[in-house]
Amino acid sequence: MENKTLTIAIDGPASSGKSTVAKRIASELSLIYVDTGAMYRAITLEALQNNINIKDQQALLKLLEATEITFEPNEKGQTVFSNGVDVTYEIRENNVTNTVSVVAAHPKVRQLMVERQQAMAMNNGVVMDGRDIGTVVLPNADLKIFLVASVKERAERRHKENEEKGMFSDLEQLKKDIAERDYKDTTRESSPLKQAEDAIRIDTTKMSIDEVVNQIKSLIK
Repeated sequence: MENKTLTIAIDGPASSGKSTVAKRIASELSLIYVDTGAMYRAITLEALQNNINIKDQQALLKLLEATEITFEPNEKGQTVFSNGVDVTYEIRENNVTNTVSVVAAHPKVRQLMVERQQAMAMNNGVVMDGRDIGTVVLPNADLKIFLVASVKERAERRHKENEEKGMFSDLEQLKKDIAERDYKDTTRESSPLKQAEDAIRIDTTKMSIDEVVNQIKSLIK
């Protein structure tokens, strides 16, 4: 199978390593990387900046219809644009992180996002990561991976990332936030986070990024 038509779905809970691993796989195999979580974060940021009620599905849908979310590769992975404005760093701030699950739970918002994500994968080889890629967005993906890690490990990863970015970080609060995010993601009515039946589960708790990437590359081969 040629790389240009290969579709790889990587799912898993918050801070399980999806984005980091997906970027590496896409780069090494010359595939397009699509960070679906960044798309939900971008529309959440737009809603917060425009004082739109994140519980108002119709208002969010109208906003999304007027918002073009695009990606461009860079030396660190990817730049995220919302209507042409670079929002790569803003979408990772705590106010977005703590509210994106509410926005992502709206069925009509997810439906439009899924349509856009499927369009990105049409006729292109992609590595796509998120919460519902293997189950909803790319149900016929060539390879489906489901990454997991303990709450403690994921909180420590996020804590380290925050400190490296010069952001204030409270490890105990992060543990609570991640556990709450898991609950919201797995119990929402529309496209809940769950492992696809044909996905390969990898526990990354005691693995390095290189080890995870190499295991996935061996599965691809």
